Amino acid sequence: MRSMTTLCLSAMFIASCATTRGANPPPGASAPSNPAAKGGIRFGDDLAFLRQHTRVVLLQDSSGQAQIAVAPEYQARVMTSSAEGEGGASFGFLNRAFIARRERVPHINVFGGEDRFWFGPEAGQFGLFFAPGAAFDLAHWQTPEVIDWGAWDVAEQSASAVRFTKDAALQNHSGSQFFVRVERTVRILDRSELASVLGAELPAGLRGVGYASENTIENTGQVAWSKQTGLLSIWILGMFNPSPRMTIVIPFRPGPDSELGPIVNDAYFGKVPDDRLQIGNAALFFRGDGAQRGKIGVSRPRARPIAGAYDAETGVLTLVQYTLPDTATEYVNSMWEEQKAPYSGDVINSYNDGPPEPGKPSLGPFYELETSSPAAALTPGAKLTHVHRTIHLSGARADIDSVAQRLLGANLRQIEHAFDAPTLGAQVAEPRSK
Repeated sequence: MRSMTTLCLSAMFIASCATTRGANPPPGASAPSNPAAKGGIRFGDDLAFLRQHTRVVLLQDSSGQAQIAVAPEYQARVMTSSAEGEGGASFGFLNRAFIARRERVPHINVFGGEDRFWFGPEAGQFGLFFAPGAAFDLAHWQTPEVIDWGAWDVAEQSASAVRFTKDAALQNHSGSQFFVRVERTVRILDRSELASVLGAELPAGLRGVGYASENTIENTGQVAWSKQTGLLSIWILGMFNPSPRMTIVIPFRPGPDSELGPIVNDAYFGKVPDDRLQIGNAALFFRGDGAQRGKIGVSRPRARPIAGAYDAETGVLTLVQYTLPDTATEYVNSMWEEQKAPYSGDVINSYNDGPPEPGKPSLGPFYELETSSPAAALTPGAKLTHVHRTIHLSGARADIDSVAQRLLGANLRQIEHAFDAPTLGAQVAEPRSK
C-alpha cells in the first residue's frame, strides 16, 4: 500500500508543502519540564496562526490545561494539541506555508494535523484515488474531494466535544459507486478518562492531553457493498513533529511467520535499513526523525490495538489506541496495482518523512501514526465505527517509563537505545494492552 505521503513528495507540489518548525537541541540535552522550552512551537502560537486563516473549534478539559484545536474547514481535522495550555508544546504538525497560501492544488491539499479522516483503499482495482481506466501513477492520482477540500458541517458542539457530519458520493477504480454519510465526533478526555484508557491512575506530576475521534460511516445508498465490487474502510492518519531522538514503537504479536505472516511490511518505499528499523521480540522500533523517508505496516494477525512514539529530547511519550475487533480479518489493500489479495492490507502504519531524493526538500518534516478499520461490507442503512485515540504525556522519567513498559512492553532505556544497542529489543515484554 502506498500512502498520500508518497505523492506529496512530488515536485509537482512540493513547494507548497514546505514549513519550518523550531530548532532541536543537541542530542543528549536533558528534557525540559515544558517540552516547548526545547525550541519548538508553542500551542498558543499555532492556535493564533490557525485563527488567522480558518475557523478553529477549541476543546479543553475541565482544568483548561489540556487543549486541542479542530478545524471544520480542513475536513474536521484535529490540527494540534497541548497538555499545558497555550504555553505548552504544540504536538501536531502544521503545514504553515500551504495553509497561509490558501490555494487549492492538484492531487492533494496538505494541511497537516494530528488526526484526519480518510477513506481506504487508496489504489488497486477497488481504489478510491484513481478513476476508472486511469493508470496507477502520480499523474492520475487524486484525493477524493470530500477528504481533501471543503468544510464539514458542525452538527453539535460543547466545551469538550464537537460532532461533524458529511455526505459523500464516491467511485472506485472499478466504477462502483458508494453513497456514504460520515459522522465524526472529536472529544477531549478529562484526566479521569485519561487514567481509565491508560489503565492506571496518573501521578500528580504527569502532564497529559488525550482525545478520541469516533468515526462512523453509513451506507446511504440502495445497494449493499460487496467484496466483488469493492469495500470502503475508515483510515485515520496523524502527523506529528519529528525529533532527532524520536523513536516509534509498535508492539506486535510474536509467533512464527508460517502462522502469522511477516512481522512487518517495510517495502513501501524500498526496504527500510537496519539503522532505521529494528525488530525486537515483541515490538518494532522505527525512527521518527523526519530525516529519511520510509514507511512500515503491520497486518491483522500481528497487530495490537496500540502504538507509540518517545522523544528522548523532550521526554514526551505519544500513544495511539484504536478499535481492533477480535473477529475482523479483512482490511483493504492500497497497493498501486491490480491486486491478487485486495483484503489483506495493513491495520496500523507509521511513516517517517524525508527528502524523496537527494537535493529535493521533504514534505514536512513529520512522522505519522495511522490506523484503519476493517473493510466495511455494509447493507443499506448499516454502519461501521472506528475509534482512534491520541495521547501525549510528559513528566518525571520514572512515571513515563512505567506507562511505556505497561502499554508498549518496552522501557525507556530499550526505546532510547533501540538502534545503538539493538539486543535490548530482544528483552521487550508483551504489553498488557491485548
